[in-house]
Amino acid sequence: MKILIADDHELFRDGLRHVLDQLGGDLSIVEARDFPQAIQAVERDQDIDIVLLDLSMPGMAWNDGLLRLRELLPEQVPVIILSASDDRRHVLQAVNLGAAGFIPKTSSSRVMLSALKLVLSGGVYLPPALLEQNGPSDGATLANENAVSFLTARQREVLALLGQGKSNKEIARVLDLAEGTVKLHVTAILKALNVNNRTRAVVAASQLGLTTMDSSQIGG
Repeated sequence: MKILIADDHELFRDGLRHVLDQLGGDLSIVEARDFPQAIQAVERDQDIDIVLLDLSMPGMAWNDGLLRLRELLPEQVPVIILSASDDRRHVLQAVNLGAAGFIPKTSSSRVMLSALKLVLSGGVYLPPALLEQNGPSDGATLANENAVSFLTARQREVLALLGQGKSNKEIARVLDLAEGTVKLHVTAILKALNVNNRTRAVVAASQLGLTTMDSSQIGG
């Protein structure tokens, strides 16, 4: 597995390397210290499997840098933000621009590893503190009750599990469905919520209070 670490602090890159070693397997690490280097790395290495990206790097505005990387990378290659800030507005903006996860740099190595494994399995990781907030989102609200009213009961169950960051395989296991059926439900959910990726669907689910659905409400 090839991982691009894009961060302008060498000490943090070195520390992250040690954390990533705990993932096991055959790892190849590519490093970049600014946005232009990150973009060059993506253009040069066509087999990058995941990008760990700091927002505060030289070279260009972070939103422009993330957009450019997202344009260059295949859709299935996740970009995870690793940032010293877990500001709700920045998290939502990053999600809107295609980030597949957002891990605060203050997270423990255990949390980072769990988050990376979750994203690599097709799930989504966002800071729990963000998902617990239900206040104004500076115009970044991604869904409303009218949109959810178009979902079937089963699709609401799938959305609730998406909101917990679960992958399609995990959702299939919980709901006793074929993974292909889950994919069809996810496609319908994205269309109904007018979002273009599962990360935005996770935020939408949290804003609608669907992430609090417990196991007794799922099934049937």
